[in-house]
Amino acid sequence: MNQAKDNAMSPSLPASQCARRLFLQHAGAMGLLAGAGAPLALNLLAAGSAAAQSAPDYKALVCLFLFGGNDAYNMVLPTDEASWQAYGATRNQAPDSIALLAAGTAPLATAAAGSPARLGGVLPIAALNASGLNNGRSFALHPLMGTLQSMFDTDRRLAIMPNIGPLIRPTTKAQYALASHPKPASLFSHNDQQNTWQALAAEGVTQGWGGRMGDALAALNTRTAFTSVCASGNAVWLAGRSVQQYQVSTNGAIRMGADSAGRLYGSTDLAAALQRVASRSRGTQVFEADLAAVSARSIDAETTLRTALRPASDAAFGTAPASGSYNANNDPKLQYDNPLTGAKAASALAQQLQVVARMVDAGLSGATGVRRQVFFVSLGGFDTHDLQNRNHADLMARLAHALRYFDTALGALGARANVTTFTASDFGRTFTSNGDGTDHGWGGHHFVMGGAVKGGDLYGRFPTLGPKNANNNNFDSSADQLGNGALLPEVSVDQLGATLGRWFGVTDSALADIFPNLANFDAARRDLGLFA
Repeated sequence: MNQAKDNAMSPSLPASQCARRLFLQHAGAMGLLAGAGAPLALNLLAAGSAAAQSAPDYKALVCLFLFGGNDAYNMVLPTDEASWQAYGATRNQAPDSIALLAAGTAPLATAAAGSPARLGGVLPIAALNASGLNNGRSFALHPLMGTLQSMFDTDRRLAIMPNIGPLIRPTTKAQYALASHPKPASLFSHNDQQNTWQALAAEGVTQGWGGRMGDALAALNTRTAFTSVCASGNAVWLAGRSVQQYQVSTNGAIRMGADSAGRLYGSTDLAAALQRVASRSRGTQVFEADLAAVSARSIDAETTLRTALRPASDAAFGTAPASGSYNANNDPKLQYDNPLTGAKAASALAQQLQVVARMVDAGLSGATGVRRQVFFVSLGGFDTHDLQNRNHADLMARLAHALRYFDTALGALGARANVTTFTASDFGRTFTSNGDGTDHGWGGHHFVMGGAVKGGDLYGRFPTLGPKNANNNNFDSSADQLGNGALLPEVSVDQLGATLGRWFGVTDSALADIFPNLANFDAARRDLGLFA
């Protein structure tokens, strides 16, 4: 509930005064600390605020979370001979093979929907290999990711992060087996690993690294309520020490009481009275005061967004209806080709990214008083223990369509270089099949997209895929695979987060505070080189 108190700054205050008030809030919070650590923490916050005030541009960071644990083995694939043989031998397992087919294999229209035969061959990509870590190997994407293939090969606005996951420090296979070697808590658990990806600790943590970046740069924003925005419910990734998330629906601001004309039951007077009652505390109870402050913040934010956001039907974001009101479910731009039905279907993920694009547009215009924003969107359904062929094919089609839609919308706004989007997920999945799907793993591959990204390359060493042994649960020939072929991450979430943070404008000292494990990794790899 402190979110409202921290963010309810008057929109009429100049940026310098808002920055001062935000810093004083930080200082008050840090005053709870005792000893030598408190001055250091205050210095880090001051450095972050000073850097923010000097930045003249608009930037947004978008986390696209794939809930359930994405099977990255079938999203980005090595196709060199040794890897492909190990892949086919392991995944082509009865009763339902989940091994995708070789590049150039034509789709078989009569095969079962979602099956490898129906999908056809994987799509080769031409990695630049600028990182120098994967020379001599070839790679491909899932057969339904043709739009991302062109973004990688031609547009060069898509990069691949191979084998990334939560780590406390670099970990070898031998070290993993040691109880004394520090490892993330509760590995392979959905809730805990979702939190670890988003907030660097298991379930129960209350601050995420996206929100902490918002804290460091919120001094740039005259309306701090719009610093951290969720289009997908609630996400710990967006929660900071002071800056808290503001939730929007796919239609824009979530209204309290009044309609778009400021009326309630047809009356502007009744709407105004409701807003006065909801946003004023009449007693001395802390809970009552917090609730009133939250209500006031919500009313104020909705009033701003009501005029700041261009209509969803605007050509930059959607398709204006020939008659009647706009319906996102019927908008061709927000529909993808469903591989299971062969028909067009509405994409909830594209709708989330549509409202993010509208918020970015308002940020660029100055209508929302922000220069730095973090956004969270999500797609669920990735816990593919069974029916993986059908379910994962549909998910890959949704993901590819939504990313291309968002890139196109940002292009229409001239904002591609202002926005960086990255995927994340609970964990990767097992290399082995359970007969109809995959089980919980650890490391996985992810995308980073944006006009500022040096696309068309893999930023990290792609793991060695080994054939399973007779026990089907140990991969002796690969230093990168654990039991059932789960990937031992090569790159940590801290390294990715710090790389994104530097592009975003967060100082190195503030990044060291946000990512406490970063110091455990080689200094040469604390910035992964994703940006020019």
